[in-house]
Amino acid sequence: QVQLVESGGGSVQTGGSLTLSCAASGYADSSACMSWVRQAPGKEREGVASFSTQDGTTYYAEFAEGRFAISHDNAENMLYLQMNNLRPEDTATYTCVASVGPRTTCVGLALTQDARETYYGQGTQVTVSS
Repeated sequence: QVQLVESGGGSVQTGGSLTLSCAASGYADSSACMSWVRQAPGKEREGVASFSTQDGTTYYAEFAEGRFAISHDNAENMLYLQMNNLRPEDTATYTCVASVGPRTTCVGLALTQDARETYYGQGTQVTVSS
């Protein structure tokens, strides 16, 4: 059974930092495009950052550039999102996404190539107060 379990969300003030974690398990595919997406109330879901496990290529949304950093621990199959200088507009539910397959890569923010399957976590809430 595939599981993506996020943690690390919470409430911070403007300018604060949080690190989100996603523990991925249950699939044997050797490659993945792993992403963080977010959705705020009343808004569409949007990509935040993506990490291609084959070569470490990363992609970021414009709002995330310079403030957020995505990383992946291959040995533990953990995905992280370090978020700094948080703003009230970053308030959202953040969800871990894994698109997996034998040759899967990211070809853009939350865009994949050769994915066999895509899995979603339950999400973790991030609230930034002014």
